[in-house]
Amino acid sequence: MTGQTQEPQDPQEPQLTQSQTDLTRRRVVAVGAGALAVAGLGGGALAVDAAAGERTPTPKGKLPEDCYLLTSETVEGPYYIDADKIRRDVTEDREGIPLLLSLKVIDTETCRPIRNAAVDIWHCDAVGVYSGYEDMGNGGGGGGPAPTGEPPTDAPTGAPPSGNPGGHQEPTDDTRYLRGTWKTDRHGHVTFRTVFPGWYRGRCVHIHTKVHVDGEWTDAGYEGGHTCHTGQFFFDEESVVATESVEPYASNTAERTLLTEDTIYDQSGAAGGLLKLRYDKRDITKGVRATLTVGVDPAATNDGQGAPPQPSASASPSAT
Repeated sequence: MTGQTQEPQDPQEPQLTQSQTDLTRRRVVAVGAGALAVAGLGGGALAVDAAAGERTPTPKGKLPEDCYLLTSETVEGPYYIDADKIRRDVTEDREGIPLLLSLKVIDTETCRPIRNAAVDIWHCDAVGVYSGYEDMGNGGGGGGPAPTGEPPTDAPTGAPPSGNPGGHQEPTDDTRYLRGTWKTDRHGHVTFRTVFPGWYRGRCVHIHTKVHVDGEWTDAGYEGGHTCHTGQFFFDEESVVATESVEPYASNTAERTLLTEDTIYDQSGAAGGLLKLRYDKRDITKGVRATLTVGVDPAATNDGQGAPPQPSASASPSAT
């Protein structure tokens, strides 16, 4: 891998040591990206409005039993790799509309931020291809016509290909673009720089995530602990439509599944992972800022294996 330019450090977020950024969580892998500098993004800019799927914050010093809704759990999907690089800029050489993904991870019972959690993200590129699985992606990795046969989905039915719950498949190559892991700061914030995802048959546009807690950040990355949340982030239809005429998204000939048609998104708005987006409606190519508060139960184990939890009866389609 070629080296990357070191970016200025973000003073509001604890930084990993050089040895930590040169190693992966659980597996040693060379790291290319430095810390992410985000102009104009202070602590306040990372906060998410409580209007969409969240409870109204209580006065300072008062913490109700359930001030935030739990963020929906989903299946891990077949394309997770537990060797992602410890980095916040996951773009590598992928073309696409710049996307700044800013998350706040909180304990759903106390509303307190969860610090030093390890947050994974991974998603396909603009033409629907996942790194590590280019032979299985949209059009064999080349962004051409959609493949024939059964479409890839994140909710496999029947026996998983590898015999593992959740349908995980072994990687087919060594590419790792659009994958990364970073730790939350003392405010529960974590920010990633990536590109707006594309789509492939059978799924709407989405980003995968995992939140790991109770582990330890060491020279070998993030060790131990457990996965308390496995979920996905979603994009409203207006934003996705705005990308369809922009290259390389315009080259993606796969049939696109609408947000309301998706089998994973539970139609519950922010609680279901629907991102709050900010961008210039006249020109989305200038970049998109996406934010969300992720409410988790740090004592739970949700590794995304097996069938996904059923959507609650209270989920409202109008919240999308």
